This record gives sequence, C-alpha cells and structure tokens, in this order.
Amino acid sequence: MFNNSNDKQPERPPRSPLQGGRPSNMALFFFIIIAGIFLIHIFRSNNAPVADIPYSEFNQLLQDDRIESVIINDNSTIDIVLKGQSQQEPVRRRTRIPYMDPGLLPLLSEKNVSVSGAATKLTPMRIVIDLLPWIIGFGLIFFMFRNMPGGGNRVFQFGKSKAKRYQDEGKKVSFADVAGQKDAKFELEEVVSFLKNPQKFTKMGARIPKGVLLVGLPGTGKTLMARSVAGEAGVAYFHMSGSDFVEMFVGVGASRVRDLFDQGRRSAPCIIFIDELDAVGRTRGAGYGGGHDEREQTLNQLLVEMDGFDSKDGVIILAATNRPDVLDPALLRPGRFDRQVVVAMPDIKEREAILQIHSAKIPMSNEVDLTRIARATPGMSGADIANLVNEAALFAARKDKPEVEMYDFEAARDKILMGVARSTLVISEKERRMTAIHEAGHALLHYFLKNADPLHKVTIVPHGRALGMALSLPMEDSYSRTRSWIEDRIAILYGGWLAEKLFFDETTTGTKQDIQQATEMARHMVCEWGMADEMGPIAYGKEEEPIFIGKEIARHQDYSEETARRIDNAVKEILDRTRSEAERIINEKRDGLEALADALLARETLVDDEVREILGIGKSEK
Repeated sequence: MFNNSNDKQPERPPRSPLQGGRPSNMALFFFIIIAGIFLIHIFRSNNAPVADIPYSEFNQLLQDDRIESVIINDNSTIDIVLKGQSQQEPVRRRTRIPYMDPGLLPLLSEKNVSVSGAATKLTPMRIVIDLLPWIIGFGLIFFMFRNMPGGGNRVFQFGKSKAKRYQDEGKKVSFADVAGQKDAKFELEEVVSFLKNPQKFTKMGARIPKGVLLVGLPGTGKTLMARSVAGEAGVAYFHMSGSDFVEMFVGVGASRVRDLFDQGRRSAPCIIFIDELDAVGRTRGAGYGGGHDEREQTLNQLLVEMDGFDSKDGVIILAATNRPDVLDPALLRPGRFDRQVVVAMPDIKEREAILQIHSAKIPMSNEVDLTRIARATPGMSGADIANLVNEAALFAARKDKPEVEMYDFEAARDKILMGVARSTLVISEKERRMTAIHEAGHALLHYFLKNADPLHKVTIVPHGRALGMALSLPMEDSYSRTRSWIEDRIAILYGGWLAEKLFFDETTTGTKQDIQQATEMARHMVCEWGMADEMGPIAYGKEEEPIFIGKEIARHQDYSEETARRIDNAVKEILDRTRSEAERIINEKRDGLEALADALLARETLVDDEVREILGIGKSEK
C-alpha cells in the first residue's frame, strides 16, 4: 500500500532502432532520408523552362539557317539552341522526332549545325521508381527483425529452447483430476513432497530421485500425470517434446538442451517435462554414423545435464514414453532416471471414475448406467473413454436430444470397437445370407463353449471393412489368459468357416482374418507360452528387432529343421482339435444356427438376450 520513493529502479540501457525502438521515430528517420534524396536531385537539376515546338517548326528554323546547335537526347527529343541565343536564356526550345528521318543528319551537316548527344536527365519520378524496390526490401527486413520475439538478435537464437512454461495460468491440474492410477500417484507424491518441503529429506541425508520416467501405453494419461505433479507442488512447469530438440542445423539440439536446463535452474524449484522421450533418447549407435549423429549429440548433452544436477537445485526431470525398451541404457541408470513409474491401463473401477469425470461436462439422462458402460469397455485407455463420451454427445446432438441417453453410449462404443456402420452399402441377398450364416456360426459357439466370453452383439450391418461382426465382452477384467480360454477362442474363430462349409459346401474370402488370428494364437501357444504338451515349456525362436525402427518384423529360427517340423505339427494339432470341437457343436445345433441366421436377416442386429431367446437357453446357463 505504501510507495517508497527512495527505491530506485534500475535504468534500462537505451535500445537501438533495430532492437525494438519506437516505430514512429524509425519511420521519421526513413522519411527524412528519402526527402533529402529528392531535394538534392531537384536542386541539382536544370530548372530552366522548356518550350516544346512542333517538328515542322524545327524544320522551318533549320531551313532558315537559324539554328546554332542541337542536342539529341536518348528519348527521341532534340534540344535546340538558336543563333545569337545564350545558354542562360530562360526559354529553351525542344521538339520530339515523330518518325525516322534519315535526311535529318545530312541536312544538319549541310547547315553547319553543331550536333551532340545526351542522356535523359533524372527526374524525381524516375528516382522513386528506381529506389522503390530497395525501400520495400529494407522495410520488410526491418519489420521482420522488429516483430521477432526478443528483438533483432532473435534470428540468431534458433539454438534457444522452445520449452513452454506454465505457472499460474488458468486452472491448475491436481491429482484429483486424474482418476485412478493410485500406484503411480503414490510414487509421485514423494516428488511433490520434496518440491514443497525439501528440508524434510535433506536433513535425513536422503536424495530425491533426479528423474522420473513415466511409462505406459498411449492414452493412459502420462502427460496429465506430469501436469498434476506440477499443479500439486505449485511450481513452474516446463514442457517440451523430444522432437523439438533436433532440427536441420548441426548443434541446435545440444544447445537447446543446455538452454532448457539453464531455464530450469533459474526457475527452481520447478519441473522439466520431456514428452515422447524416445524421439531423442533412443539407443546410441542405431544409425551407424549415417544421419543420426546429431540426435546422439543431443542425447549426450542430455545425459551430461542430468548427471550434473544436484538435488539441492530443486529441479525434477519428468519424462514420458511408451517405448522404454528402445531407450539408451545410460538414461535409465541411477543418477539420471532413477525411477520408472508405470501408468497402467485403467481397470473397471478406474474406468467408471474416468467416465464420471468426463460425463460431468455433458447433460446426461438418469437411465445411463456408468458401471455397465465401464464393464463393457475393457482395454480402453483414459483417452479412449474421453473419446467415447464425446462420441455419445455427438450422437445425441445429431438427433436433437436434450440429454445423452444409454443408446448413445452404446452406439458410440460400437463405433469405436467395430468401426463406422455402412448402412448404405448395397449387398445382394445371397451374400447377405452367407454373411448371416457366417456370423451366426461365431455367435452360436459363445453359448456352448465353457470358457468363452459372453456374446455382446452380433450384426450383419457392415462396419469398417467387415461385412458383419460378432462382438463378445468379458465379465471382468483379465490380465492373463488360460489355455482353455485360448482354445475356445480359436474354436469361435473357426465358427464362421465351419458354418459356411456346412450350409453352402464352400467358404468365402471373409474367413481370411479368422484363420490368420487362429493360426497366430496357436503358434504363440507352441513357441512362446509353452502350451503344447509335445513341445514342452520351451521358447522357440527369437524376436528380431531392427535397431532403426524398433519393431518386430521377423522371428529368428534358432532351432533345427526337425524342431520346425515338430512345431508345425503341434500347431496343426491344436487347430485340428479346436476346429473338430467347434464342428461338433455346430452340427448338433444346426437348427438353432439356421434360426439365428434367419433372425439376423430380418433384424440385422441381435443382442445377447435376443440370441438366448432364439436359441431357447436361459440366462443361468451362461
């Protein structure tokens, strides 16, 4: 409330015009220069008045021998000096040659007229035309320098960090805004506690982790978790993507790393968050010196900066990636990223909490059961659930509903899981019946295989590239699968092929994806999961991960040809056995399958309760 007049503010040094001076002063400076150029040329020019005469009058003067001399200019004009006329006479005569006159020069020579040539004198308009491109060019350069952040010197500062700082801007994100993730929050609460009260740890001789790596699948909320840490601690938060470091100029990445950490030290306590760390932190040597040296130089600088941090600086490094397997080992050693925090996919309770957070922003009907929606969305990340709520709101808005209903959530989930419905696709009746038989074969087996997941919906409405689909949803979240579940799943995949074979004595190309999935699952059972009795619990084959892209593209065969034949036989035995079981059920329930196909042709889409009613089975059986 009080102003101390004795406190002196530091005086800022005067800035030059190119460093952001007042634009009015600079404009006046340019105007004075241009005006001076005009005045110089105007005063230096000959301002004597000129009298233009016709060319015929010029010829008459020449015939009368009254012309002393002429000056032929390069713009087809002739300045005339009469006999007895001084050069300082106020009025000068000039004529313009209207046509090519080959007899002019001989006539001038005959009359002993002195002939000379001259270039056109500069005029103010000519000066403007000549100088205008230069004026425009210098003006554009000036304003480009002036409008750059930081003044004209900013053009030479491309090595500066592009990190964005967030502090006291809008609503802060806290742990309450992140649904679930209790284990990840517990790990990060130590970071928050250190930023709020570092003496609590330092007096015990403890050292807070210098770096925390958030690991998780895409959409699980790694970036949101990092922002919540900054919001809880109430400190500055610098955000930068891994791809922002490296550009076309050599050395820019390392320079930006240094500048980023310098900003962090000046703003301590703070959090530096590097998103998509794998863009700059991949294992060194991946390029064999062919185009990746700049990225490796950036990584080396990052390693040096992290290892140079002391815990008393109050700077915490957070990073996020969904590919921890491709990161350089030096990044993951103690002293750099000491701790890895797994941001896992949400379970059913966490999915319900996420639904509550996002659905609070939309008008929702009382009939909507979020618990049922959470159970029907296994495997969805937080981003997927946010998209589900948004799609449901879009469905309701298209139909001008005042509230979002359960039907809208069902339609949004089906769109995400199965693709966009192509209800306008024209399909022949024969092909529709074959599709109905195929999908009925898949749906039927869900009810007569002991370990199969419950059927959610079967439809012959094309979705995406599929002409039909039978969708099952588990009763509860599962993080591992048993051998019996996998075998029943393979049998369900063969249901469409067997139904087509039974009713039409031939199959269609629509079974391609089913056969591929069944074969891959059987091969995984033999080679990776140890589920083939004749092969034993032995892993066969080694995944080859190319260092350039970090993806599995092949399996290295590290076994003999005899073992390869045994693997093929074991895979075939699993496929034959599961297909025989599915064929037995379909033959026994042929009437139910045909009734189910007829119902699909009539209604196009059937849900679990409708299928049970058609097959004549009660809810207690499944």
